Amino acid sequence: MQLGVALSSEEHGARSLVEQAVEAEEAGFEFALISDHYHPWIDQQGQSPFVWSTLGAIARATHRLQVGTGVTCPLIRIHPAIIAQAAATTQQLFDGRFFLGLGTGENLNEHVLGDHWPRPSVRAAMLEQAVGLIRHLWEGGVKSWDGDHYRVDRARIYSLPEPLPPIVLAGVGRKAAELAGRIGDGLISTAPQAELVKAFQAAGGGSKPRYGQATVCWARSEKEATETALKWWPILGIGGELNAELPTPRDFESASETVRPEDVSSKAALGPDPARHIELLRKYAEAGFDHVYVHQVGPDQAGFHRFYREHVMPAVSESELSKSA
Repeated sequence: MQLGVALSSEEHGARSLVEQAVEAEEAGFEFALISDHYHPWIDQQGQSPFVWSTLGAIARATHRLQVGTGVTCPLIRIHPAIIAQAAATTQQLFDGRFFLGLGTGENLNEHVLGDHWPRPSVRAAMLEQAVGLIRHLWEGGVKSWDGDHYRVDRARIYSLPEPLPPIVLAGVGRKAAELAGRIGDGLISTAPQAELVKAFQAAGGGSKPRYGQATVCWARSEKEATETALKWWPILGIGGELNAELPTPRDFESASETVRPEDVSSKAALGPDPARHIELLRKYAEAGFDHVYVHQVGPDQAGFHRFYREHVMPAVSESELSKSA
């Protein structure tokens, strides 16, 4: 198993995210995924820098770390032709260390231009067409496209990298996992569900990378970690389809009012006990994920990096985690 980190653009400004990427590389993490949002989930998180500017800075500040978007929505707010150009340039800056994570997104970010938020089946069709359009433009030369959802008129991306970035698709349900297996270069998901990995592999994913996001909160005590998680990431306790459908941070705050400590502790590794964190990683390995990126909730990223470098990474490298996938 390869171990990475989540760079949470909802909780941290652009400069802080660059610093975290450098610290993660120095701590021994192998990759990172950075969220691409227009709004944070709740106002307490308080940030939302433009991911493509931030990625450029991370590219120049790091040397080994592989970095991908986790994830970008190429459906509405940003046209897939623009994403194709942005990702190509970013891959050049990273000298081959970048991958493009794509998904169907959330109303929270995609409604901001006043566009209609489509139903899930339409969003899935839009994502499939967006991936096709991006790959079409990456072939080079002058390209046009007349699809059900997107049109491009005689466009050419002149600055194309070698190699092109892999396209890794997010999926939290079986159909999305199958789409990732059929047209993507990997799978991203947020829970250790073996059935998703199996659906991805059966649809053509085979041995392509499987990225799983594990949410944790390291702190000096379990109580402090639980309080931090409730303050900064209460959406852990919401779940279901609401994450994709609610339009504003205030709506997420309202939906989070009834979230209890046990609602977040059941979905995250909280506190200073390495065994809890290692057990969470083991669940992902057993479900078939070969890459796990850890989202440390809250402001203490340096403490988290130190804790994982000293107490979790040695145990993971010496354990059977990588063999159990």
